[in-house]
Amino acid sequence: MPGPGDVLDLIRERGALTRGEVLEHTGLSRMTVSSRIDALLEAGLLVEQGTDRVTGGRPSRRLEFNLAHGSVVTASVDTTHTTVAITDLAGRIRSERRVDVAVADGPVRTLDAVVDATRALVGSSNGLEGIAAIGISVPGPVDPDTGRPSQPPIMPGWDGYPIPEHLTDALGVPALVANDADAAALGEQRSAHPNSRSLCFIKVSSGIGTGIVLGGQVYRGTDGGAGDIGHVKIAGYDHLVCQCGAHGCLAAVASGRAVARALTDLGKPASSASDVGAYLADGDPDAARLTQQAGRVLGEVVATVVSLLNPAEVVLGGMLASAPLLTGVRETLYPRSLPRATRHLTVSLSTLSQRAATVGLAALVVDREYSPAAVNRALSS
Repeated sequence: MPGPGDVLDLIRERGALTRGEVLEHTGLSRMTVSSRIDALLEAGLLVEQGTDRVTGGRPSRRLEFNLAHGSVVTASVDTTHTTVAITDLAGRIRSERRVDVAVADGPVRTLDAVVDATRALVGSSNGLEGIAAIGISVPGPVDPDTGRPSQPPIMPGWDGYPIPEHLTDALGVPALVANDADAAALGEQRSAHPNSRSLCFIKVSSGIGTGIVLGGQVYRGTDGGAGDIGHVKIAGYDHLVCQCGAHGCLAAVASGRAVARALTDLGKPASSASDVGAYLADGDPDAARLTQQAGRVLGEVVATVVSLLNPAEVVLGGMLASAPLLTGVRETLYPRSLPRATRHLTVSLSTLSQRAATVGLAALVVDREYSPAAVNRALSS
């Protein structure tokens, strides 16, 4: 029989409901629904807000998920820095801090910096009372069963590292690990495209990766490698060596690192996607031209993604997300795709920008920590 967690899940999914509507949706007895709701109210997981007055009837209070029940710590690890934030259960950022630690510094130094930043934001060196969990995203594949990086091409020393155990031991709260593009994809879907049945988020920064959201849930593949399009081989570029060691990968041709290299060759020093992003923000014509060229190559691969998944949205994010990148992708995506595959497709830039992963991580944490099974288990103990 559905427990309190299932009632909470219904309200989280459908929004505020009256007791009568919960009764209607679940088919449970009035007494059972009442006991489930009372348990959730007592635990602080639900709140009753306002009234809906039906003509000739009694006003009904609406039940809502209590977004103030707890907080979430998120840590978005990028190649050159990490952003740590405290959010509410809706992913709204309360405070955040940038940590200048590079992923190449290795897992211990990076994660210790995350721990220090978390304690500084929370204001506690001991426990994290009221924190539901910490969610962390990394720029590489993550094994969904272990939460450990799985042969990440641009994360030296991270392969198989026990990230969840490291953070939980240090902070005393559960930890969730996700790929950065996966987290950003869910953030975009939940925030900007809540009705989308299929969304692909293409992150173009130092590397290139894709997050896929199908039916409101992240699709990770068999072992966390879904969407790793940065290592698709591109004909005619065998002379370019990728960070993974292979030749002719998409990331070696069209990533922020590749554009930075091309800018440097023109006498405009750039060593990272962040540098390219700075040039783009300043309106540099060479950066715009090279980014548009990168977008054209990227569009060739995205055309295959679109033909395979038939998404409603393709969202471009990362440090190279810009009008030139969007233009370049469109220039090759549409001609290389059948009209049938793109007739309902929108291709756009991220609305959340660098905060997409933060919002997505909060959603992943809440989906896990407030799942029907987790809530039923907590309220029965």
